[in-house]
Amino acid sequence: MGNYRFHTPDGVSDMLPEVCATKRGIESKLRNLFDASGYQEIETPGIEFFDVYAGGNFVAQENMYKLTDQEGRILVLRYDGTVPAARLVATVLKDHALPLRLSYIENMYRFRESGGGKQREFAQAGIELMGVSNAQADAEVIATSIAAALEIGLSDLQVAVGQVDFFLGLMEEWGIGGEDAELISKLVDQKDSVMLEKMADRMNLSPENKETLLMIPTLFGTYDTIDLLEKRVTGARAKAALTDLREILDTLKDYGYTKYISLDLGMLRSLEYYTGMIFKGFTREVGFPIISGGRYDKVVSVFGRDVPAVGFSIGITLCITALHRQEWGRERRSTDVVIGYDAGPGLRKKAIRAARELRKKKMRVILDCAGKDEKTLGEYAKSNGIGQVIFIKANDSCLEGETEEK
Repeated sequence: MGNYRFHTPDGVSDMLPEVCATKRGIESKLRNLFDASGYQEIETPGIEFFDVYAGGNFVAQENMYKLTDQEGRILVLRYDGTVPAARLVATVLKDHALPLRLSYIENMYRFRESGGGKQREFAQAGIELMGVSNAQADAEVIATSIAAALEIGLSDLQVAVGQVDFFLGLMEEWGIGGEDAELISKLVDQKDSVMLEKMADRMNLSPENKETLLMIPTLFGTYDTIDLLEKRVTGARAKAALTDLREILDTLKDYGYTKYISLDLGMLRSLEYYTGMIFKGFTREVGFPIISGGRYDKVVSVFGRDVPAVGFSIGITLCITALHRQEWGRERRSTDVVIGYDAGPGLRKKAIRAARELRKKKMRVILDCAGKDEKTLGEYAKSNGIGQVIFIKANDSCLEGETEEK
């Protein structure tokens, strides 16, 4: 058996001061943004019962970290922020008036996430808007996700918006269901036009419907995409989904955010989880979406309360990767002042008082506790990028603004 005392497990890592400072800065900005938008922060346990996630079959059990308690019950590490929030809304918050706006900033744990900037332990922030089921609520969540990315410095952003109900409406309209519909959804999501064409022939789709199916994975736009597809579908469900997307775009236009939006009706994922609008946000230098969200009206009902819901999450760890690769977001948390002092009587007290006064002025101050002389302290400051050295000697007068402690 190897000696792992000097290593971290696969998919997790130490966070050095500069990265940690960036992370804390991002968290602070997101927390302020969510709070200003009326989203109240919650914090759910880092360990949940396995049944919380297994009840709705929303998460493959092999993707979760599992352990047992003293009574042999299966526990899991927190996989995401949405399912625990749904549990909370259906139980502890069951008597609260709707809509509920909740936010979280927590670490998540996923067993299979690793590589390319992804981690098995990662920080994630998000919001959940529960109790409203309309396009305006969907647009608010998308707009908040865009505002979040802009707030932390990721202006190079592209958000792809889809609508799973449009695809399900097409399947109804064409009389396709079961495993065939599931297979087609995967092929559409993978943009596999060759296999889609074979499926269309096997399902005996009309030439026009076959053309529509092959068109879906390749269409990217906004209103022009909706205009084109509205002429090609007849089913009520598919038409309603396009109307929903149009209303979302109209609302995002009022926010001034349509320049970040591209419709992608070929984006189909987790059809058993999402029930309407879905979206992903991307930025350069990262090969994974940094933002993920959508409408999930069936999740809260698993816990016994029928509540429509929509939300998004933003991967803080991935955002740090993006910011550092783009060289935009490194926090320079250098110390402003280091204070040292001679060994004479009362000098330590003067140094402590000076440090307190400067910290009140929001300066970062180190009070030397290693007993460095003035020359050595200067060398220390230079090597660590500290801008100013104060060294208190026996013949020095009190610093300006100091007062004796009572």
